[in-house]
Amino acid sequence: QVQLVESGGGLVQAGGSLRLSCAASGDTICISAMGWYRQAPGKERGELVAAITSGGSTHYADSVKGRFTISRDNAKNTLYLQMNFLKPEDTAVYYCNAGTSIVQASCLILANDYWGQGTQVTVSS
Repeated sequence: QVQLVESGGGLVQAGGSLRLSCAASGDTICISAMGWYRQAPGKERGELVAAITSGGSTHYADSVKGRFTISRDNAKNTLYLQMNFLKPEDTAVYYCNAGTSIVQASCLILANDYWGQGTQVTVSS
């Protein structure tokens, strides 16, 4: 199994910054790409904010390009999301997601991906 624990959310004024962290534990050797999703108030979870492969290639939603930076420390099994120039429309619960791949036999029993419990980000105008 893979466990993901997010931290770093909070209340910030528009224009401010926050840094989210997602600590992975368990069968971390099986983790491949990781990403951040968000669920805005009244909407379903599903917007991919940013993603990063095990090799470091990144992808961003158009709405956050130039403002957010995703990174990962494979040695610490931790995913980060640096959020700058925050806007009220960035208000959401942010979820960490980790995909898995079969790099060894023990990965066979894992799910295709795992989710953290979410962390609230609120941006006031």
